[in-house]
Amino acid sequence: MQFSAAQIAGMLQGSVEGDALQLVSGLSKIEEGKPGTLTFLANPKYTEHIYNTGASIAIVANDFHAENPLPATLTLIRVSEPYACFAKLLEAYHQLRQPKVAISDKAHVDASAIVEENVYLGEFVTVGEGARIAKGARIYPNCYIGPYSVVGENTVIYAGARVYNDCVVGANCTLHSGVIIGSDGFGFAPNSENNYQKVPQIGNVILEDHVEVGSNTTIDRATLGSTIIRKGVKLDNLIQVAHNVEIGENTVIAAQTGIAGSTRIGRNCMIGGQVGIVGHISIADGTKIAAQSGVAKSITEPDTIVQGSPAFRILDYKKSYIGFMKLPELMHDLAQLQKKIEG
Repeated sequence: MQFSAAQIAGMLQGSVEGDALQLVSGLSKIEEGKPGTLTFLANPKYTEHIYNTGASIAIVANDFHAENPLPATLTLIRVSEPYACFAKLLEAYHQLRQPKVAISDKAHVDASAIVEENVYLGEFVTVGEGARIAKGARIYPNCYIGPYSVVGENTVIYAGARVYNDCVVGANCTLHSGVIIGSDGFGFAPNSENNYQKVPQIGNVILEDHVEVGSNTTIDRATLGSTIIRKGVKLDNLIQVAHNVEIGENTVIAAQTGIAGSTRIGRNCMIGGQVGIVGHISIADGTKIAAQSGVAKSITEPDTIVQGSPAFRILDYKKSYIGFMKLPELMHDLAQLQKKIEG
């Protein structure tokens, strides 16, 4: 699908400088611009590329002034905030590429399930007994929605994701490929025969609205009650959330983090990649945990920044690390001193 510079400027409330009839059908980075594509300039570091970009249209700030001649084939669209406007175009482009509203004849929907209007169900989607798919949801091929589970309005579930029975996924959520919601928590009890007996996990998982879960992340169902991911939480790829965990609103967690059972994480926390958090502790609102840290006890003071394994306050960690880096030198000096004493 092609769009003219005039049409794009109208969408962004911008002004055209150049050929208003210039057409584009794709997007490109400014340093890799090709004819027939649209690009943008927001970061001054990339200004040099606008003078030789091959793109046909570039979105620039209203106050942009070219210090060198621009390509003769380049049309500018001037806007107040180039990055925000380009993001708006990316979203519009993304929406154009979405599948049409339809239920594939290769999907299986149980007779007792409720599927509301404007829903997309791709090939080999299974919707179980008593499940409900709210209006505007898009569920891509090979997904499984278990019995009595709920998928909220405008939620997108990409190919191969699984939502086990009795789980709730809120409105405007995104589950990427390979996500598993509601697998059993890791519950086993030793018995008299010196092996482990599985403890039934009969709770569920609740994702509130505007939650995004990255590829191959797993969120375990509660033993009793619910594992709860609050509104606005963003989880990266390859994260393990154990049974009965609760993650507060707008917390973001990077890849390969593991959270053990029954831990409570507060609102607006930022947790780096490969963090390990033990079970049955609490993390205060606004906590920041540096990558590869290990959290072994509760963090009770809000807005604390911690690092290390075991994690402690980041300023103390940095001071300690300076000492650690000097340790070989100190050991050498100590050895020399010992020789003098013994000699």
